[in-house]
Amino acid sequence: MNAIGSPQQRARVSGALYLIIFAAGLFAEFFVRDRLIVSGDATVTATNILAHELLYRSGGAALLITVACEPAVALLFYELLKPVSRSVSLLAAFFRLVYAAMNGVNQLLHFIPLVLLGAGVASFETDQLRGLALVSLDVYAQGLWITLIFFGLHCVLVGYLIWNSAFLPRTLGLLMAIAGACYLTHSFARLVVPAFAVRLFPYIIVPGFVAELALTLWLLVRGVNVQRWNEQAGAMAGP
Repeated sequence: MNAIGSPQQRARVSGALYLIIFAAGLFAEFFVRDRLIVSGDATVTATNILAHELLYRSGGAALLITVACEPAVALLFYELLKPVSRSVSLLAAFFRLVYAAMNGVNQLLHFIPLVLLGAGVASFETDQLRGLALVSLDVYAQGLWITLIFFGLHCVLVGYLIWNSAFLPRTLGLLMAIAGACYLTHSFARLVVPAFAVRLFPYIIVPGFVAELALTLWLLVRGVNVQRWNEQAGAMAGP
């Protein structure tokens, strides 16, 4: 990580990668999946995927780009925030890496419908294949809520670290901690009381959107206060 250089450069690179994750994730989830997948309707969903196969594949590629960026962001955040607490920063990085690994495996489910609906399987009828394709998409959604538990824990810890740092605004820390709490609440609600979570979703997702976008833009445009970062890093290192 020394090759990246100063804390300011690390902040800018992490902000740029986070912006890529942000843009690719929004494209895949809201422009592709929300547009093509109709909950509970296997026929319409299959028709949409086959009619817009390139768009659907592009959504999958965008999701894989986010997965590829996640480990770098986890490591950069660890480097940026370890002057506050090395152990907490390491734990935050661990949770983000777990999230990235689980999310990467979960992406396989995004591509299964293309296999089922394309060449198909000789021993299954068309309606059965469509049903299996929808099941794989439903399982993908369940997997997403599970992965977001680990991402929520990461956000809470990052919020704590930023709040206690001398080189980033405390407001960003508060926003990230709230975002993490919202992700945790929504994910557990999806797994335990899904009907309630559906009503909760439009309101509880906004804090996460605001917090992550605010942190991304701050890192990209303003970065960190290098003098205070060095002072806090020096204080942690001791005499």
